[in-house]
Amino acid sequence: MGKRDWTWVILGVNALGIRYVASLNPEATDEIYSRKFFPVIRNVIDQTLGYLPFPSVYFFIIAVFIVLGIYIYRLRERYGWKRKVLYSLRALANGLGALIFFFLVLWGYNYQRTPIFQQLGLKTESLDLEKLKEEVMITQRLVEQYRRLITTDTIAITEILPYPELEKVVRVNMGENLDMLGLNFTGRPRTKLFPPPGFMRRMGILGIYFPFTGESYIDPTLHPLEQPFTVAHEMAHSYGVTNEGEANFIAWVICGNSNDPLLKYSAQLRLLMYQIRDYYRMDPEDYKVFIQGLDLGVKKDILSIREASEAIQPISYELSRKSNDIFLKSQGVKAGVKSYQQLPMLAYAWRKRMNGE
Repeated sequence: MGKRDWTWVILGVNALGIRYVASLNPEATDEIYSRKFFPVIRNVIDQTLGYLPFPSVYFFIIAVFIVLGIYIYRLRERYGWKRKVLYSLRALANGLGALIFFFLVLWGYNYQRTPIFQQLGLKTESLDLEKLKEEVMITQRLVEQYRRLITTDTIAITEILPYPELEKVVRVNMGENLDMLGLNFTGRPRTKLFPPPGFMRRMGILGIYFPFTGESYIDPTLHPLEQPFTVAHEMAHSYGVTNEGEANFIAWVICGNSNDPLLKYSAQLRLLMYQIRDYYRMDPEDYKVFIQGLDLGVKKDILSIREASEAIQPISYELSRKSNDIFLKSQGVKAGVKSYQQLPMLAYAWRKRMNGE
């Protein structure tokens, strides 16, 4: 780059301009970017970085340190504080421009696509107490049924498949069951464990999709029963699904329609935990009666998940939640972090559709 090179600033600004146009034309964005351009990126990444046995985010970290090293070297060549300040401001602006450009081009424009639930023709509605109770009873039956296929005892399930095998099982099920959603997703995305164990959870994160490497990651300390659903959730992001509620929904549909009872149980258990949270909020007394009648093994699994969650607390839960909320809203997700809690409504709409209602 030349001494007054603002290339990345220009590219970043142009990328933001395209993002604005894309937000006004979601159907065109879906057709041009999400269905044609992004699948090429997805498959290129999967056929290269996807085969690495370790998180490719390490390459990104190394690249960041190399860029910082170049910046420091060139900064030392400049004399006078004015030149140093001007160079630093230009370097910072170019750095931000590069991050914006690659984020949007590699994945971010999917935020401006037509929402998945609209593509599927799902009509979401808030669940009143009567509808919620009906849904909870359906989920309860499924949860207890699938748990009996895994084990007949009431001891909390704390061990499942080795992670490499689990990831393959989830990815295969994603490929086999995406057709029922009518989505044209392609590729074989990876979701890898991110060491050191507990680090992501200290940051208030269970799993994350990293668009700069095209991979998603989960914390190795995540409870075993949460892992299948979380891996499917992150793989949904890898396919270009940006809304957290929709990623939850796709993970629930995919795992729920698997032939593997572990995936079925993980999906329905996650839905049940969302539902009973709403149940408690809407009718605390009736909620207590419901919990008393819940299968003992299921109750122990829920308790085990809660204990594992409380064992590693975020450095600042409020900070991580607020920063995630701001990011999601800045990308056009109006519900912010509340979008995670949309699964009960989407599951209800899907069940109605499958019943022909």
